[in-house]
Amino acid sequence: MKISEQWLREWVNPELSIEDLAHQITMAGLEVDAIEPVAGTFSGVVVAEIISAEQHPDADKLRVCQVNAGDETVQIVCGAPNARAGLKAPLAKVSAVLPDDFKIRKAKLRGVESFGMLCAEQELQLSDASDGLMELPADAPVGSDIRDYLKLDDNLVEIGLTPNRADCLGLRGIAREVGLLNGLEVSEPECAAVAAEHEDTLPVKLEAPGHCPRYLGRVIRNVDLSRPSPLWLQEKLRRCGLRSIDAAVDITNYVLLELGQPMHAFDLDKLGGGIVVRTAEQGESLELLDGQTVELNADTLVIADHSVPVAMAGIMGGERTAVAEGTRNIFLEAAFFAPDLLAGKARGYGLHTDSSHRFERGVDFQLQRRAMERATALLLDIVGGEPGPIVEAVDEASLPARPDVRLRAERIGKLLGFELPGSEVERILSGLGLGVTAVDGGWTCSVPSWRFDIAIEADLLEELARVYGYNNLPITRIQAGLSMPAREESTLSLRFLRRHLAARGYREAITYSFVEPKLQQVFDPDKTPVALANPISADMSVMRTSLLPGLVTAVLRNTNRQQPRVRLFETGLRFVPGEQGGLEGLQQTPTLSIVATGQRLAESWSSASEAVDFFDLKGDLESVLALGRRASEFEFLAGSHPALHPGQTARIRLDGEDVGVIGSLHPSVQRELDLNQPVFVCEIDLAAVLGGKLPGFSELSRFPEVRRDLAVLVKDGISAAELMGSVREAGGEHLTELRLFDVYAGKGVEPGFKSLALGLVFRDKSRTLEEEDVNLAVGRVVESLQANYSAELRS
Repeated sequence: MKISEQWLREWVNPELSIEDLAHQITMAGLEVDAIEPVAGTFSGVVVAEIISAEQHPDADKLRVCQVNAGDETVQIVCGAPNARAGLKAPLAKVSAVLPDDFKIRKAKLRGVESFGMLCAEQELQLSDASDGLMELPADAPVGSDIRDYLKLDDNLVEIGLTPNRADCLGLRGIAREVGLLNGLEVSEPECAAVAAEHEDTLPVKLEAPGHCPRYLGRVIRNVDLSRPSPLWLQEKLRRCGLRSIDAAVDITNYVLLELGQPMHAFDLDKLGGGIVVRTAEQGESLELLDGQTVELNADTLVIADHSVPVAMAGIMGGERTAVAEGTRNIFLEAAFFAPDLLAGKARGYGLHTDSSHRFERGVDFQLQRRAMERATALLLDIVGGEPGPIVEAVDEASLPARPDVRLRAERIGKLLGFELPGSEVERILSGLGLGVTAVDGGWTCSVPSWRFDIAIEADLLEELARVYGYNNLPITRIQAGLSMPAREESTLSLRFLRRHLAARGYREAITYSFVEPKLQQVFDPDKTPVALANPISADMSVMRTSLLPGLVTAVLRNTNRQQPRVRLFETGLRFVPGEQGGLEGLQQTPTLSIVATGQRLAESWSSASEAVDFFDLKGDLESVLALGRRASEFEFLAGSHPALHPGQTARIRLDGEDVGVIGSLHPSVQRELDLNQPVFVCEIDLAAVLGGKLPGFSELSRFPEVRRDLAVLVKDGISAAELMGSVREAGGEHLTELRLFDVYAGKGVEPGFKSLALGLVFRDKSRTLEEEDVNLAVGRVVESLQANYSAELRS
């Protein structure tokens, strides 16, 4: 937001230098990004009038002009295309000094003497315009200093506003702040009601009141847009970064800068029937004022007549109904559009306008009538015309609610760290436009229509601190009764888990919680993810239901950068929608995901170069599960997953429920993601991993152990884990350890069978086991295996 210092001081004029004023409003939260003069440093430039302009005898593009400089007539050789008799323009006389210390001297151009230079705006650093001489009004006093005439001893103040301070996107809001900070009254321009001179109106219909709760319009007949905007208006627009177009457009832009209310003027004779505020129909198009034609989406709000759209509501008007010099009758509009429904619409079309910038952040929804009266008065004063009555369409139920906010006096000292007198509280809040009513223990405040950022008590406390001055707040020590939170000893620390995985060669990754819809579909096609209402980009538009898409993308990024061995893990939330979809029943589940690809071990002379496989990742996961002393409670069962290899996938179960999955990426997924090597992944509920058991003491046996080894032949389809569970059950209380130390299939073993070699360790705490005790236990194991799995002892 750029404002002119002179214009601001017309509203409120504190006795502060511009530097002190900028510091003051910066400390109040309206950060001043820059202060710069409205024109370059120059001297010796006066208002001059061209008396005659003749063609240069030896140059096609030059003219020899006789110029009245007030106290003398001088000859100027000029190449500007608009140099003509009767034109008034700035003249830099001989010995004048232009910006960048450029001195004007008598010169000779193609044999013709020139005593000075007629100037364009760029040469005086007024703007970037350099396509011709700066044209001054016909009543500009010849010979007067151009700095005095244009009041160029002024500064531009650029304020970087945060999105919540939409109320300061107009000079009125900034003046309100400056007046409050300095205890001064603000001199607002009069916006008296303009009496109607005829009864002509244009009917207005709100078909989308939720998008546009209020719309005002007024017919003004017999305007003369051939009249230029006055110099003061053009200068105020220029100094705020807007160029003058015609009086109607200039006035609506002026009201936008002054009051913060965007407006638009239509050519009344090009409108058919009346105004309808509605959403666009699919397939409708609109040629905008900037010349481009856009295909309108069905959720875009438009201003239409009874046949076609004529403007994108709150963004830009259409070319078909644009005012021009020949326009005689206009329809002036002022509206309020719901910020949350308009947000992002302009960006969706690649647009960003002064109007959309304000409407997206929130415009005062009670400002429209005041803006209409102000614009009407300016139009009548500048281009004449006959105003009609104001037509207003409003849906009160759709206007923003403004519930009162309670402020407790005791919260001021507690949260701001100092006591503020009640009179000062009321002065500050009243100066901000709030209605303040003292109640027992504090105040009840009604929120003004221009403050969309005040809704809770903390907002009022922030306003008190801001206006009082952050730099004036006393330094106090924080005092609070702190207590150490209880922590379950059986619960693992997330930090400990991360350190353990890092010690095993993994690096922690942090990926976005939103992913590309197509990638999400690859990993979890059975769930419809929650779509973001306003995504950063198209490839980050849905919430992840799994951490694997982000991690696998990170693997791809690393392998594409010549990293042959990648090991990553991530802990974070996955967002699983409920049965009804959307946010209804949404579950946010803390999850641990691990990925590994490339070589098993880092390149070294002491280790062979072997690729990582399923059991490497399973071993790393089991080491994590062992941290909580519950590894034996987890089961790995053959399973399936849409993104994993059907023969290399296992479900992870705990207490009879699936808590995770581990496996290798499906070859088709690898091809789709352009991964040129196998990738092994694991995803498990973090709660299952972090939940542990307290360690318990068990007395060590003083008696020797006895080991028996069994090699049994079973069918290929029998799970070793399932078979070992049966062995533990049959082995009895003396079976203390059970190990699978060999799996063999091949020569000597029938096709379709495999040999499992089991090591059984027996021990008793109270005595040395007899041979008979061990033989009985082994016998029970063999009988169980034969009965349950048709197993045979391998000789």
